[in-house]
Amino acid sequence: MITGSIPALVTPFKNDKIDFTSLEKLLNFHLDNHSDGLVLLGTTAESATLTNEEKESLLKFCVQRLKSKMPIIAGTGSNNLPQTIFTTKQAENCGVEYAMIVTPFYNKPNQEGLYLYYKALVKEINLPIIVYNVPGRTGCNMAAETMIKLANEFPDKIIAIKEASGDLVKAGKIIKDTPDSFALISGEDALNYPLMCLGAKGAISVTANVVPYDMHLLIKNALTGNFAEALKIHQSLIELNEVLFIDSNPIPVKQLLADLGLLELEYRLPLCPTTDEKKAIIREIYNIVPTASRR
Repeated sequence: MITGSIPALVTPFKNDKIDFTSLEKLLNFHLDNHSDGLVLLGTTAESATLTNEEKESLLKFCVQRLKSKMPIIAGTGSNNLPQTIFTTKQAENCGVEYAMIVTPFYNKPNQEGLYLYYKALVKEINLPIIVYNVPGRTGCNMAAETMIKLANEFPDKIIAIKEASGDLVKAGKIIKDTPDSFALISGEDALNYPLMCLGAKGAISVTANVVPYDMHLLIKNALTGNFAEALKIHQSLIELNEVLFIDSNPIPVKQLLADLGLLELEYRLPLCPTTDEKKAIIREIYNIVPTASRR
């Protein structure tokens, strides 16, 4: 089962190429701060701007350095079934252990279409699937009933959901009616603690990019029943969770990582740096967080 604090890793760039020197620094940062896994090529990685060749080289680089040290999850979804199958098989060939597959965006499928899409994927790919439900970006929202049906029908293949709809009632239903081996993972840092209280097993986190040890401790305490300590950490991160979405993700989190000396500040269009005013707010909030993560 996937559990713990799992940063959704950014992709560092330099001169419009993947910056593998900075990428190695980031991997070491998360190893040193006890992150429980990493998501590569998710939304925070600007994966929509990467070519297939770039994705393959990034995955191979990270697998070579992290294999057996922490679980590696690759975002392989698209709104095109053959493309999703191709990208997932590519990730498997690189040595990735799990595929995170977003609900098809832009197409606006109904619930039957979502069910049939993941059913088709199960037949074609070998990697265990983490469904990624983020209606704010995709334009479609997987219903609890659809997720429950898929989890129960394919328990060995569809093993988790990254739930980022903000619907705590739906999350509770999914946790209640899916197999014990199935994991609901928070996909929204503002709701990490409430979802853990409902029975979530971890968080795929943007905030964990900059405070990985704090997020590791939050999730670890919740998983071991120490909810008072988990709440204390969650409350210390409330403003940081909020300010990291003061502009489109991953613009703010990359700004902070650059301030920490972990990467060059570079984005791929259509993303670009935020305003000086917002930069000042981001830095101000980060500097008041009583972080336990090593800088």
